[in-house]
Amino acid sequence: QVQLVESGGGLVQAGGSLRLSCAASKRTFSSYAMGWFRQAPGKERELVATISSGSITYYAASVKGRFTISRDNAKNTVYLQMNSLKPEDTAVYYCAAGFGAVYNNWGQGTQVTVSS
Repeated sequence: QVQLVESGGGLVQAGGSLRLSCAASKRTFSSYAMGWFRQAPGKERELVATISSGSITYYAASVKGRFTISRDNAKNTVYLQMNSLKPEDTAVYYCAAGFGAVYNNWGQGTQVTVSS
């Protein structure tokens, strides 16, 4: 098990930027695939972006070109840089860790609110 703690959420105007961070507890962080997911009120949790242990990235179509996922294995941290934010990006954002496409370690979530 790896413990994950997100930070960096907040309130921002449309068109603004935020950077989310997720700090992991385990020294084997570099071997984990990491992902960012989000859940808006009344909606199901959806995948936002992932980064493999080899730093291969994947983005949902709705955020491609606006969001960037990255990782710093020396700091056991994964980041989500979010630019050109839209009101529809408003959600609780969760960091997750796992292997392959199976994410079984989750953070507590951080709220991102984008005002129009």
